[in-house]
Amino acid sequence: MRTALIVLTDELRRLKTTGIKSVSVTEQGLATLRAAVRRQAFAAEDAKPGPLATLADPSPPRRSSPMTAGTKTKPKLLPPPPVLALHAGDKPTRWAALLAAVTDDPVCRSHAGPGKKVVLGVGNLDAQIMFVGEAPGAEEELQGEPFVGPAGQLLTKMIGAMGLKRSDVYIGNIMNWRPDLPVGVGGDQIGNRPPTEEEMIYCLPFLRAQIEIVRPALLVALGSTAAQGLLGFGAFKALGEVRGQWRDFGGLPLMVTYHPSYILRNQSNRSKRLIWEDLLKVMERVGLPISEKQRDFFFEKKS
Repeated sequence: MRTALIVLTDELRRLKTTGIKSVSVTEQGLATLRAAVRRQAFAAEDAKPGPLATLADPSPPRRSSPMTAGTKTKPKLLPPPPVLALHAGDKPTRWAALLAAVTDDPVCRSHAGPGKKVVLGVGNLDAQIMFVGEAPGAEEELQGEPFVGPAGQLLTKMIGAMGLKRSDVYIGNIMNWRPDLPVGVGGDQIGNRPPTEEEMIYCLPFLRAQIEIVRPALLVALGSTAAQGLLGFGAFKALGEVRGQWRDFGGLPLMVTYHPSYILRNQSNRSKRLIWEDLLKVMERVGLPISEKQRDFFFEKKS
């Protein structure tokens, strides 16, 4: 990786000497470069001997053992994102091949704990609407399906309020494994954490492949982490800056809204109405019928 960065730097210097003052770089390219630089920095830091240095373990690198509660650890360094070649055939065939690819991916497998599953999206492969969340939780990694816990049950109700069934849409995540944290005495992970930028960069090719297979009319980013994964880190400081607005991801319209867990924490009609207004825009965009009753959902009733 260090050699690649040196070559890139030399090439930029060469271009500068020819009079070229700027180059065009995609947001994905910038994110990948930042991750590479960070990996190099971590590697350099790890190479420094500590005050109580001991002989290095001669065994090959492997996934660290389950951490005990309260253990502090650095985020695991990840290799560059995989380069995926989509399988030929119809949608079910291509999706099954992608499922096999993510299930067999060594990095994804190494982050799935004992008895846990790597998670790919689920739903209608001809869906017009694709919902994108951030990462699997405890229930999701057990079942191998996104949004099956409390937030997922609420999402299913929201989809129902749109006049659709869960089987009418496609639901996926930026991440394919549950971001790891210390585990308790029983071996179960304690709590959840948002994915790091590097983790999402690694998994993003799997999400792009799902989008390529499904070819939805639009995407809905559920929550700040999903929105950052799609729009790029630094695209906004607070979700309110982009919530309810149409953005773009790979040429597809992207609606940013709150995660269903936001409603679980804020049980008010005002909170529900904010998300519902975003979903009304989604319904209008794909041409779903909207009744007056639906338009009036979650309005605060005046006494």
